Amino acid sequence: MATDIIYLNGTFMPLADARVPVLDRGFIFGDGVYEVIPVYSRRPFRLTEHFQRLQHSLDAIRLANPLTNADWAQLIHEIVARNTGDDQSVYLQITRGAARRAHEFPMDVQPTVFMMSNPLVTPSREQIETGVACITATDFRWLRCDIKSVSLLANCLLKQLAVDAGAAEVVLLRDGSLTEAAASNVFVVRAGTLLAPPKDHLILPGITYDVVLELAAANRIPHEVRHVTEQELRAADEIWLSSSTKEVLAVTTLDGKAVGSGKPGALFRRMHALYQDFKQTVMRRAA
Repeated sequence: MATDIIYLNGTFMPLADARVPVLDRGFIFGDGVYEVIPVYSRRPFRLTEHFQRLQHSLDAIRLANPLTNADWAQLIHEIVARNTGDDQSVYLQITRGAARRAHEFPMDVQPTVFMMSNPLVTPSREQIETGVACITATDFRWLRCDIKSVSLLANCLLKQLAVDAGAAEVVLLRDGSLTEAAASNVFVVRAGTLLAPPKDHLILPGITYDVVLELAAANRIPHEVRHVTEQELRAADEIWLSSSTKEVLAVTTLDGKAVGSGKPGALFRRMHALYQDFKQTVMRRAA
């Protein structure tokens, strides 16, 4: 089986053969959106929810969806089949297409549709057992973080701060409140209650974020969706990251200081087990 097979505008091809016009608005303006879909045992996870978020992003930038959900599902099945590995991370991107450089939207332009698959890398056993270090920074991104836009320069700059500090992620604060991280949602645990920032225009509506809150509700874990202050973050008993690739991961140091006991907490261990069980159940039903 070949590896590094991608899909571009109706054709499957080796990644090395893929070409996009230099006037593509994704290249010129970052005018496009994307999705990342985890695949376990060659089965996409929460595909309907990913399609809903994709449609939200497309609607927000006034770009028509070029494919139906059934078409997307078939393409995802095909890209997974053409690449190696049972667990994959499917990336799909839609830009407004190639046109003369002008800020206003062009008329009658075909969108560029791109899809690729990479190995799905989830947290190591060591990271799950010991947690990870994070730093904090001011959230200077734009005010439409609910759009999964390919314009990610601010996120890249922020994530590099974490890399420079030897940390796994950068937790973001805006006007004294927690928003999210550069490439993750963030949860806080205080006095046995799970706290989650609300899904508004300042955070990406995470698919894993939703799963965590669904599991909390189903298992009677006290939880609140509300603004979380910087003081609550820094005094937290536990802090978690969540994303399609991180799944649920404990933060054990923040800005060099221990979070709680400095080890993954009891509620994290419970949620991690619940998440793994949920994932296996979903995959069995999809078989």
